[in-house]
Amino acid sequence: MSVSAISGGAPDRYAVVGDPISHSKSPLIHRLFAEQTGQNLVYEAIRIDSEETTFQAQIARLKAQGLKGLNITVPYKLDAFETANALSPRAQLAQAVNTYVFREDGSIFGDNTDGAGLVMDIEQNGMRLFKDQRVLILGAGGAVQGILKPLLDKQPSLIHIANRTAQRAKVLGERFDTHVPISASGWDDIPAEAFDIIINGTSASLDGKLPPVTHTVIGAHSLVYDMMYGAQPTVFLNWAQQHQPTCQRMDGLGMLVGQAAEAFYLWRGIYPKTKPVIEEVRRLIQQAC
Repeated sequence: MSVSAISGGAPDRYAVVGDPISHSKSPLIHRLFAEQTGQNLVYEAIRIDSEETTFQAQIARLKAQGLKGLNITVPYKLDAFETANALSPRAQLAQAVNTYVFREDGSIFGDNTDGAGLVMDIEQNGMRLFKDQRVLILGAGGAVQGILKPLLDKQPSLIHIANRTAQRAKVLGERFDTHVPISASGWDDIPAEAFDIIINGTSASLDGKLPPVTHTVIGAHSLVYDMMYGAQPTVFLNWAQQHQPTCQRMDGLGMLVGQAAEAFYLWRGIYPKTKPVIEEVRRLIQQAC
């Protein structure tokens, strides 16, 4: 991975691809990273139209144009996984890719930085270590698949995965070779006791809805985390505050910035500071409302 400080040469090119993509905060985040670290790069958002041609063909076109790497967002993380020539262990376990490194030999290296972004956000910005914590994860879809390995690497005391379809949660848990106990259930069979860390990995907040869980899972000192984010606290975080006013609450903006920082490190070999970027992006989101 080259580290190229700002100089007179042409900037290295990167992009995020997906559909839709115009809402993406990634160009802003990587511009702030580049300014902070003195890196000579440009980063843009590119819509990939699956009706135009195949994902593989459009990635090949971008690589041929000289881009150094990509972030991949919905709905193409599975396509990115299948198209990569080489995969990181965490991408293999997640079975999804959100970051490409275009190597000098022409190959494509795929990684998944989502989980590392979440762990970084909770441990550094939330100041809550996962080690020996009892963790409840709501949902078993692609978002949750991407976070499990980095989370397990931090050695929590246990993980319980709850999902509308209990079997899907069970199959996901069985994918990981770990000494950490992993249990699974449907919504109605979540243990009625407080967890240390509760992560909402469902997309319910996007529709202003709540996952069907009871407030008994939240303790006075729980950290409640919603992987979604917005200008205002999500309905899930408001619900948590209503039932446990003293619980700690975080949304997924820090995860978005954290996964971007992991990708930036893969590309540039330097790790940017995330906290000032989170603060600036949140300020701009709130200002736009």
